[in-house]
Amino acid sequence: MEDQQNHYEKTLTYLFENLPMFQKVGASAFKKDLGNIIALCQRLNDPQNKFKTIHLAGTNGKGTTAHILSAIFQAAGKKVGLYTSPHYKDFRERIKINGQPIDKSAVINFVENHKSDFEAIKPSFFEITVAMAFEVFAKEVVDIAIIETGLGGRLDSTNIIIPELSVITNISLDHTQYLGETLPEIASEKAGIIKKNVPVIIGEKQLEVLEVFRTKANKEYAKMSIASDSFKIEIRETNIENYLVDVYFEDRLLWHYIKVDLKGSFLLRNVCTALETIRVWNRENRRDPIGEAPIKNALANLRTLTNYIGRWHVLNKRPLVIGDSAHNKAGLKAFLEEATKIPHKSLRIVFGMVSDKEPELVFNLLPRAAVYYFTEANIPRAMPLKTLEEVAKATNHSGKFISTVDVAYKAAISESSPEDLILVCGSIFVLAELL
Repeated sequence: MEDQQNHYEKTLTYLFENLPMFQKVGASAFKKDLGNIIALCQRLNDPQNKFKTIHLAGTNGKGTTAHILSAIFQAAGKKVGLYTSPHYKDFRERIKINGQPIDKSAVINFVENHKSDFEAIKPSFFEITVAMAFEVFAKEVVDIAIIETGLGGRLDSTNIIIPELSVITNISLDHTQYLGETLPEIASEKAGIIKKNVPVIIGEKQLEVLEVFRTKANKEYAKMSIASDSFKIEIRETNIENYLVDVYFEDRLLWHYIKVDLKGSFLLRNVCTALETIRVWNRENRRDPIGEAPIKNALANLRTLTNYIGRWHVLNKRPLVIGDSAHNKAGLKAFLEEATKIPHKSLRIVFGMVSDKEPELVFNLLPRAAVYYFTEANIPRAMPLKTLEEVAKATNHSGKFISTVDVAYKAAISESSPEDLILVCGSIFVLAELL
């Protein structure tokens, strides 16, 4: 066991240190074509063509929607592959089967067996990870794989699949240096996952980008539906970690008082997107539809079924500490609006960012009546404390500037009373270090 652990750690060192990794280094790891992933998968005998898929893109919510869909298919008795990124604690979170991370041996063997291919093709970290997921899902003979894009859509490494359904959750400004400066430009990149004759589900009706999706869908003869037109959710009861809700379909009450194992009302939009995806799935797969019972079971037991972490993650009860991976303007705004409604004595925020975001936009969302613990995640892409200090000063936010996430978190805890509220946000990587 110890030998395998050592071998696994050496394999991860190879992946993390020898390959360009967008999460760590940013632009230098971003590939603007699909050449590498096509070449790599050809050497693997194109595993991506050996199982059914659902493909998800979008600015926010695609990871949550992917987990909900995985849970639903699992509850319906299917063997489900789930590919998401990035990971929080362990690399294997990126590639799950029925909610469980793949074996360490699968990671070790994939890298050992294909190092010569890597040296010939020189793929990025993300390209290797995508190829690994495809090969594992093919070998494990999954019934369906839920595949989340990384960045964008059109040129994302996952975009060599021909899925059963395409899903685009929503569009907001993020990664503008790669995807475009306007919502329609970004939408055009995300719309790149829409394929010929493959139905597409749009999560949220956004008038600024709707025509982009409609034009692309018409061009590809892809039936398009909009989840927010079909499904609505009303919260009936709430606690710190989940909801009891009513679900409406086309303004008629469909389900009364069902449990949803999510928190943060902004995340309920993703439930609507997943429900519309399953509705379209059932329309296209009349011989093997997903029934009502597995859907309700999946919504009530999302975390157990899929090991879903990182969104509205309760890290402590007294003081209440909630971590969330929201990291762009739209995601962070929704999280802060919801979280700050919780009754509390003092509000404390442990906050860090990555350096390729526009900090002034984000800082203007941060409540000034909070005690801040600004910090820097342990990755090259992290925004330096000096920059955070400059922006905080320019936007009238005061606080402590602490060089490591762990020390910042401990300072927030030690200075809190049991009735305080602590939020950990701004970057996936800040939360990942605490998890």
